[in-house]
Amino acid sequence: MKRIILTMAVVLTATFANAQDMQFGVKGGFNSASSDGGGGSASGFFLGGLAEFSVADKFVLQPGLNYHTFSADGDSRSALSVPVLLKYNVAEKINLLAGPSLYYSLEAEAVDKTVFGLDLGGSYDLTENIFVEPRYSLGLTGEVKTNVLLIGVGYKF
Repeated sequence: MKRIILTMAVVLTATFANAQDMQFGVKGGFNSASSDGGGGSASGFFLGGLAEFSVADKFVLQPGLNYHTFSADGDSRSALSVPVLLKYNVAEKINLLAGPSLYYSLEAEAVDKTVFGLDLGGSYDLTENIFVEPRYSLGLTGEVKTNVLLIGVGYKF
């Protein structure tokens, strides 16, 4: 399954590699997960990479690959996520984000290794290269639906 996720990220990147307006970047920050099954909440951090491809005047496609850690009550978990976000430029430095995301649990005992979510959020460009991005990932699949709040900072090359 790890190979499938990495292959998806490589294919998405290669598909748009010839795009005229293309940027790569890194981002990281705080994440907090909560489950609808009474599983409580867990918090941690995420770190990852992204690519941006201009698809229209105010629209940008932003696929990414992130590593997440979550811990609560002495128990820690980790996961990979592949968000594919459509970014809409509302104002000069303000953007709206929406799109699907795939989460893959790196824990051997996980009931649902792969789940899908719907990400909604925004970003604010502090400079041409540095941005702040709050985002909410609403869990759509899995035995226990997990929602994740992400607050990150990124740098585009």
